[in-house]
Amino acid sequence: MKGIKKFRVLVIFGLMTFGALEVKAQCSMCAATVQSNNKSGSKTTNGLNNGIMYLLAAPYLAVAIVGFVWYKKYRRKNVNLNIRHEKLNLN
Repeated sequence: MKGIKKFRVLVIFGLMTFGALEVKAQCSMCAATVQSNNKSGSKTTNGLNNGIMYLLAAPYLAVAIVGFVWYKKYRRKNVNLNIRHEKLNLN
């Protein structure tokens, strides 16, 4: 059963990773400037793409760091949960 779950996760991850389509999500003015610079042989297009990737990755990295610090700070070890072993009456 665990093997099937792992297989499904890998298939979904693979489809998400390799099934991505190229999209154009720039304003018309930026797209025209980048396109004209790219045709003239300028290397500013690579810088723009790197900047977009940096801005895309920064929030995810910040959330991951905060989550890791929070997990390490508030994780408790050897906690005794005093749970009663009697049946509960929910009526």
